[in-house]
Amino acid sequence: MNAVITGASKGIGKAIALKLAQNGYNLAICARNESDLHVFVTELQIFAIKIIAVVVDCSKKEEVMSFFNRVKAEMQFVDVLVNNVGTFLPGNILDENDEIFEKQQQLNVNSAYYLSKNFGKMMREVKSGHIFNICSIASVQVVKDAGSYTVTKTAMLSLNNVLRKALAEYNVKVTAILPGSTLTASWEGTTIPAETFVQPEDIANSLYSILNLSSGVNVDELILTPLKFNN
Repeated sequence: MNAVITGASKGIGKAIALKLAQNGYNLAICARNESDLHVFVTELQIFAIKIIAVVVDCSKKEEVMSFFNRVKAEMQFVDVLVNNVGTFLPGNILDENDEIFEKQQQLNVNSAYYLSKNFGKMMREVKSGHIFNICSIASVQVVKDAGSYTVTKTAMLSLNNVLRKALAEYNVKVTAILPGSTLTASWEGTTIPAETFVQPEDIANSLYSILNLSSGVNVDELILTPLKFNN
């Protein structure tokens, strides 16, 4: 089994990559930070799997498409695509610079569009595969002082739903995962106890459980939120 994961060197993407590697999936992963990616590849080498690791700035279409072409050339087929890469840039939508919206649009929506479209065509051809889009609770709830983030994560959920309709007749599954506050680098320095967050491993375990459901069922949308605080 082959899986592609974006933004895989830390946080949610790293947890998903580890979970799949532990269960024998070959991995094609990308991240922007070369040193983080190199360190993670070293960690993954304990598993008897094939690893393709590419430094990619997913805000740039040409780099995203180069990653796709590299994976397509080296993997006959992709069973799982996880569109995980994204960024959270808080700000008031009326006062922020346009670049705040544009950066989040490129990372949170455009990269998922390009990869889903192209890997989706491969999956359609063989009538098999599963696309996961790591959205956010902001996809369904407006986050105060994060207007552009909310807009782009809502768009990502819409993309997920359009893809699901387009691919269902070809036996390709599409699932949106909507985490609430998750203990990633975005919360670095917080004084909130770690155990009150959604953990990246919670998302990875949920994703793997979904992969192991029967062939005739699709999980359209999964929401995971912290039990004890509402962010």
